[in-house]
Amino acid sequence: MLRLRNLVVLLAFFCFVSPLRAQIGKAIMVPAGSDADRQLNDINNATDPEAKLKLVDAFAAAHPEPDYQILADEQYVLYYLNAKQYDKVYDYGAKLYALDPDNFANAVNMIRAANEQSDANRLFTEGEKAGAIIQRFKAQPPPAGTDPGNWKVQLQQKLDSVKDNQEYIEESLINAAYHQKDAATQAAFLVRYAKAFPDSPRAMQTLDSAALLYQQAQNRPKMMEVANSVLAKDPDNLGMLLLLADDYSEKGENLDKAEAYAKKAAALCDTAKKPDNVSDADWQKQITLQKGLALSALGQTGLQKKDNAGAVDSLTKAAPLLKGNSVMYARNQYRLGFAYLNLKKAADARQAFTEAASVDSPYKQPSLDKLKTIPPGAGKTAAKKPA
Repeated sequence: MLRLRNLVVLLAFFCFVSPLRAQIGKAIMVPAGSDADRQLNDINNATDPEAKLKLVDAFAAAHPEPDYQILADEQYVLYYLNAKQYDKVYDYGAKLYALDPDNFANAVNMIRAANEQSDANRLFTEGEKAGAIIQRFKAQPPPAGTDPGNWKVQLQQKLDSVKDNQEYIEESLINAAYHQKDAATQAAFLVRYAKAFPDSPRAMQTLDSAALLYQQAQNRPKMMEVANSVLAKDPDNLGMLLLLADDYSEKGENLDKAEAYAKKAAALCDTAKKPDNVSDADWQKQITLQKGLALSALGQTGLQKKDNAGAVDSLTKAAPLLKGNSVMYARNQYRLGFAYLNLKKAADARQAFTEAASVDSPYKQPSLDKLKTIPPGAGKTAAKKPA
């Protein structure tokens, strides 16, 4: 008979037992009623830990064949996992991988051990092995003489059978990443997750987060690398278009690209569809801010290109959209002040800098300092005396 193996896994951090009925990895045939079958049943039925281990040792000694050693190593992994002897779990897990590199059951148990130890580095090492198993499984060509359509159905059935366990692994990695203390480490782990599970619907979301975290960590090269990799796969990714448009325009680099990204982002804001899980009010707030950021980046690009009239137009349109975010509003008005100064419109510049200084943000003091350089009556036309 085909020996079915049980996995004890933790999904979303709640324990449950999941029988893996369509194993990814080598399927081991154990004849019904054979000595091996009886021994395995005795192992599964044993409740005393010491007695169970002796039974596993006896099975391993009696059956040196590689296929049966796979079954023995699986039993050792489960035994030591339950005993919380993690070094032995990993030792037998390595032996099991050597005999059966695509044993997904083994991957799940390695993840469980790393979770129980709260070992994020080990968790990601084991998670990447699990992701590689899934990718190799998906890439298998149909055996000779097998209809490609039927083969595709068979593959999907097996993938469906391990869906809960794969979900457990992915959730474990993402949860561990976000629990890291610093932004750069979070970002690095999220990138590793996305590479390990590139077909997951959460892969692009985690890359978006990683780019923003690298920005927060002030690691611009990594931020640029991740953001550009996202846009290569998803050219209409609004978040990454805004991130790069803002960065390029602020740094005065790739200004043509900054302008194109900002314009595209603003246009996407007009056509973006609200996700089902977001309220109308929250969506309106989000999309209003994003369009404001796009227009502000476009205005900053105009400043860098010395198109001050165009900058004033974009920054003026952005201002009311950014009022819900004091820092972004202050930055926008600070930029607007310089655009007006370049146009020698001192009164308008003074008004813009006053608005920038009116909210608590990093632009408050620079705006106040700039106001000191603009006389209160500058730019105003003196009233003519009546004849």
